Amino acid sequence: MKLYIAGHAGMVGSALVRRFQREPGVTLLTRSRAELDLGNQAEVRAWLTTCKPDAIIMAAAKVGGIHANNTYPADFIHDNLALATNIVHGARAAGVRRLLFLGSSCIYPRLAPQPIAESSLLTGPLEPTNEAYAIAKIAGIKLCEYHRKQHGLAYHSAMPANLHGPNDNYHPQNAHVLPALIRRFDEARENNLPEVTAWGTGKPMREFLHVDDLADACAFLLRLENPPDLINIGAGVDVTIRELTEIVASVVGYGGRITWDATKPDGAPRKLLDISKLATLGWHSKIRLREGIEKTYASYRAEKAAGQLRG
Repeated sequence: MKLYIAGHAGMVGSALVRRFQREPGVTLLTRSRAELDLGNQAEVRAWLTTCKPDAIIMAAAKVGGIHANNTYPADFIHDNLALATNIVHGARAAGVRRLLFLGSSCIYPRLAPQPIAESSLLTGPLEPTNEAYAIAKIAGIKLCEYHRKQHGLAYHSAMPANLHGPNDNYHPQNAHVLPALIRRFDEARENNLPEVTAWGTGKPMREFLHVDDLADACAFLLRLENPPDLINIGAGVDVTIRELTEIVASVVGYGGRITWDATKPDGAPRKLLDISKLATLGWHSKIRLREGIEKTYASYRAEKAAGQLRG
């Protein structure tokens, strides 16, 4: 099988490369941004038609935390809509029979019943701070669903929980919560700062999944002959942001005070995915939260030492 991983240089894409490099019978296809502009529909269609992958995993996305999503909503909706339409439409035109589109748990309504089942999609208002990104991802999900309905193609989608792992983005303002905390506490430890300020109240609850678990789940889904149109991928447990912050501080070795800036936005109060559908099919996550954070922090230190830290 020739497998094209769109977005192979990012955190998710690089995890997929690591996973499928050891999958028997798989030949990986990758292209850098300089080699293939995924924002250019004609270029994407021409390349897919020439290379003719058997399957595609859509991991390319413009991503960021609350600050980035809130500050650049036009960029987030435009860029992610373009990526989804170009790759899904290009795949059909090139005769690609299998495509796995990766979304985000933010596609679900802000106040969806917990844990969030796949059937919650489009049943209520989205979280305003990342609505633009969520709308683009929902469009990608529906593109796959309707291509499957109209053309009989095995195009399907998976919704991972909040991800972390090697090659994450550690930008001081635009990173997601876990990598942002790792950087903040590591720098505070190195500079002997007596206090670190965390955003919000610490009350919201979030579920976290190590990116290597996500990659393994993707390999599992591609082996299914008739996968669900939409399926959640998660660990099945969540923690408060306050608990997460304390775990990160402990892993990093920071012993100072932690204060909370309640003027900063919390985001959705809770986002725990219902993973019963995937569990019934036979897949479960393997990396527990603290173990995953330890792995992520080790990769952060290695990337920083090598001058390869993103952000």
